[in-house]
Amino acid sequence: KQWYQRRVRGNKVKKLKVEIEALESAFATVLEDTEAAIANLTARIDTMEAERVELDKAHAWQALHMAAAAACRGSVASGGTGPWGNAVIAKENTRSCNAICSETPFNNCDADVSISGYRGQAESYSQRLGHYYNYGCGTAGNTNVRFDEVKADGGEIFKGPDSGNWYYRFCCCRKG
Repeated sequence: KQWYQRRVRGNKVKKLKVEIEALESAFATVLEDTEAAIANLTARIDTMEAERVELDKAHAWQALHMAAAAACRGSVASGGTGPWGNAVIAKENTRSCNAICSETPFNNCDADVSISGYRGQAESYSQRLGHYYNYGCGTAGNTNVRFDEVKADGGEIFKGPDSGNWYYRFCCCRKG
């Protein structure tokens, strides 16, 4: 009788060992699949975050260009003339807007504007929200290279006055 009980227990132990091995193998497969899925999701999130930064950067530059167009519009008594839309051109720090505009189809300069704005929403009606200058078309004006958008790193758009980046400069050009 004891021999029989030992044999039954031995078979049960063998069966349990086989089941444990199968469970361990299945768990290892699930663990590998889960780790691969997590790595895939992490890579996708990293890609999405990088794309979001690039999109934010593109929108920030677009907002600056729209502000430059508004500054140009406001810098000219007539608002710009002629049957065509006028142009905002990035200002090279060492050249005059007369020279820059003359090399484009919009060959007449109306203004050289330098603009910047603070981040965030206004909190009062007396708060300074930005800065502007109009240097005129005939001189290079302030030649600080940090005011030259073309020479700037793309991420410079996110820097503000606290990091020493105050202005970007633009030429207001029209056909004529």
